[in-house]
Amino acid sequence: MTTASFRACGRATGLLQMPQVEMPDGTWLTDTTLIIQHIERTQPEPAITPRDPVARFVSILLEDFGDEALWRPALYYRWAFANDARLMSARLARGMMRDVPLPFFLRRQMILRRQQLVYLRRDGVTAHTRSAIEQLYMATLQAMELALAHHPFVMGQRPSVADIGLFGAMFRHFFCDPTPASIMRQHAPRTLAWVARLWAIKPDDFAAAPAIETVPATLSGLLRLVATVHLPELQAHASAEAQKRPTASFLAFGAQLHLPASPYRAWCLGQLQRAWQALSEDERRNAVSLLADDDAAAILAAPPLPDAFVPPHLPLIPQSADRPRDRNGL
Repeated sequence: MTTASFRACGRATGLLQMPQVEMPDGTWLTDTTLIIQHIERTQPEPAITPRDPVARFVSILLEDFGDEALWRPALYYRWAFANDARLMSARLARGMMRDVPLPFFLRRQMILRRQQLVYLRRDGVTAHTRSAIEQLYMATLQAMELALAHHPFVMGQRPSVADIGLFGAMFRHFFCDPTPASIMRQHAPRTLAWVARLWAIKPDDFAAAPAIETVPATLSGLLRLVATVHLPELQAHASAEAQKRPTASFLAFGAQLHLPASPYRAWCLGQLQRAWQALSEDERRNAVSLLADDDAAAILAAPPLPDAFVPPHLPLIPQSADRPRDRNGL
């Protein structure tokens, strides 16, 4: 991809973000979660969405945690450490920005300044919050090691949407970027092997694997992070959106983070709340016991924000000339 093709995708979908997929009939898919849902509907086998309602809900929670909560440490390790920042700014300057008619060193400086502004200073990274962000990565690795203690994938013998959501940050950032990769090799060998296993797997490889019928007890560490870190942050964004405040504030690992309110993350919480509402009373009680956190259960049980707060993310977008909206980048 070049900057020109990235803008062309944005003109087609109205969104400057990755991933974007153009379909053979000229329509577009965007947003990881919605792409998964679309493919599960149109190509349902082999399924990666558990059929059991509670297991399905837990997989959705973990997918959202991987997709959203790990975004901050993923970008933090990429742009806050000199070796990682030099490597990635050079790759982007030579790759995506190869069509920008400027000398290499200027393209590299443009990337560095933009990424460090957006993904460090504007995303709540300060001298006081760095430790909390690093603790989230370490706690996630520990939880992943527990989740993979007895299964090749986090929910059992086949990959699920939970694996896919966790894989984004785990592969493209933590597994590949020098600093977090060194930490993973030292502290999380099962996670390291899981990344390679998931990268290599093909649909036929797990078509005959047992379906996911229950929620393994080994997910307790990941669900603890969902309950104590991820859901409170989503609630902070939803509260800020509802009260039209520009800043969302929340506590994570003892640090208070302040960052621009995100309508997208408020929408993510609404999606989880709607999934919660779809469970029966018995299924909700089961889910509460798995989360083991009354505050998290209360967040999920709250009414979703009105549809007016939902950003225009659709699983299938007709070609259009909508003005792009920059949700996230590189």
